[in-house]
Amino acid sequence: MTPLPTRASNFSAWYNELVLRAGLAENASVRGCMIIKPYGYAIWEKLQAIFDSAFKETGHVNGYFPLFIPKSYLSQEAGHVEGFAKECAVVTHYRLKMAEDGHGVVVDPAAKLEEELIVRPTSEAIIWGTYKNWIQSYRDLPILLNQWCNVVRWEMRTRLFLRTTEFLWQEGHTAHATREEAQAEALQMLHLYERIVRDYMAIPVIKGVKTLSERFAGAEITYTIETLMQDGKALQAGTAHYLGQRFAKAFDVTFTNQAGIRDYVWGTSWGITTRLMGALIMVHSDDDGLVLPPKIAPIQVVMVPIYKTATERTAVVIQLSEFQKILIAKGIRVKLDDRDTRKPGYKFAAYEQQGIPIRLALGPNDLQNKTVELARRDTKEKITIPSGYLAQQVTDWLDAIQSHIYQRALALQQQRTILADDYATFKTLIASKAGFVLAHWDGTTETEEKIKAETKATIRCIPLDGQEEPGYCIYSSKPSSRRVIFAQAY
Repeated sequence: MTPLPTRASNFSAWYNELVLRAGLAENASVRGCMIIKPYGYAIWEKLQAIFDSAFKETGHVNGYFPLFIPKSYLSQEAGHVEGFAKECAVVTHYRLKMAEDGHGVVVDPAAKLEEELIVRPTSEAIIWGTYKNWIQSYRDLPILLNQWCNVVRWEMRTRLFLRTTEFLWQEGHTAHATREEAQAEALQMLHLYERIVRDYMAIPVIKGVKTLSERFAGAEITYTIETLMQDGKALQAGTAHYLGQRFAKAFDVTFTNQAGIRDYVWGTSWGITTRLMGALIMVHSDDDGLVLPPKIAPIQVVMVPIYKTATERTAVVIQLSEFQKILIAKGIRVKLDDRDTRKPGYKFAAYEQQGIPIRLALGPNDLQNKTVELARRDTKEKITIPSGYLAQQVTDWLDAIQSHIYQRALALQQQRTILADDYATFKTLIASKAGFVLAHWDGTTETEEKIKAETKATIRCIPLDGQEEPGYCIYSSKPSSRRVIFAQAY
């Protein structure tokens, strides 16, 4: 196999080629869309199962709403339609017919829809239009609903997993009787996202609040978890939105509260998408391919037999099958690759690119000596151990790999979180993609937009755990009470 482009020489080319070679995804025939291949989808399924279980533990239930939204629905919340109008795909007709010359098909002009339909970019509009029928009293609240689905946003510049015209996600939509309950819900989901991304994906994040210009269209507050990639650019990994009563007022969703007074319902929405796959790749992987955290790796251990003769192959595969049973009994996900159409060297390289945490190799000498060779994907360490210690060694290594790649990512984030106290230093740091730049900002959208226009840096968030620190805005020199995080972003 030819080597991947290196991260240092061309991070973008390295990423694109890795996605293809690891068998995660490829471009579809439809511009901007992707085909998620079985191995990539297996990783997404692991993540989906982890998030879904956590949602259900916090009382949420799954439902499903239509892909199509009446155009009139989308226009009822002004900020919402303004935020998504440029990305909407619109359905105007419902039928095709044969062309008059008999070649190909054309849109049937007689099949024009009375009302155009929007292919959902997000589902707040249709869900709140439905909640109007579901909610009459405080006894109907809260509604804690989530759906797993696809959405379409007509992106001009796309990249596999990071930004595609169609992508997969989950979107939670909850309705509450009080402001306090809705605010607590949004924060609960933010913390849930942070915990799973940290503990399962081994990715450190910074929790914060989006500025007005970066806020979700139609939200009063947008909370975010921000991650740092190896090239110094940021990626928004998940968001939770406190909607206040905006969508309830737009769709006239009212209820009788416990005091017998009619009031508008309070809402939230929150979501993560398949761009988490992009984060996973760009945070952990190296110049040899994907590096997966064991907790979400579809295959945690791959077994490769080494042999020269048919007799040796039979004996080695029988022993590996026994090892496989032992590890599966310990809850470890194992693949035995006993294909005789590929040589061991090819398999080693392929599984390295796929990021499988541990590789086990067994040959005739190992059978004789009752040993086994193990190799770690993250550090490339190889050891030979007595086969009787296999299960314990694999278990220990899986824990060690999970911890090691998190600590490695955390160290990078800490090293590349830098203070800037003047605009010249700030511009130099941003131009070099130094990472997260902590700087003072005067709190105005005008200054934020000027900095973005001049440097391509956006305010990723106002950190939730940030300390009060009086200073002066790097751009306007106006007073500032705390630092915010700037970075160029995907």
